[in-house]
Amino acid sequence: MRLDDPWDDALTSGWGEPDGAAGSMPAAVPRPAAPRGGHSAADIYLEVQRSDAFQEVRRRYRRFVVPATAAFFVWYLAYVVTAVTAPGLMARPVAGAVNVAMVVGLGQFLTTFLLTGAYARHARLRRDRAALDLRWETQEMTRGAGR
Repeated sequence: MRLDDPWDDALTSGWGEPDGAAGSMPAAVPRPAAPRGGHSAADIYLEVQRSDAFQEVRRRYRRFVVPATAAFFVWYLAYVVTAVTAPGLMARPVAGAVNVAMVVGLGQFLTTFLLTGAYARHARLRRDRAALDLRWETQEMTRGAGR
């Protein structure tokens, strides 16, 4: 039983170029519909990785994660910078012993939970079915390949 991971270090050498060649790789290689004899599991995984369906799943992931991460990071930095540069504003009482800093700090936690829920919803509605389909197709293709 082989325990090596075909995804491990697949694109780091050559960044998607075949065997480190200088020519660029086509944007997407069409997926086979049936298992292909003579191909190793690593070849099949690389072929799936280059497929349009896989790239679409990655695009959908990046379209959510990159802006969400940037927005949350800016929101967090705004809180820290405001706490350092405007301590009088942050110390201003809101209700009793609760001040602006406490409200904004709790807002950080609330934002974290809301962002986690939004991510889970986005994954469920936009990526999970396509990723599962890719997984099943990949398993069908590797079933015929010698592992």
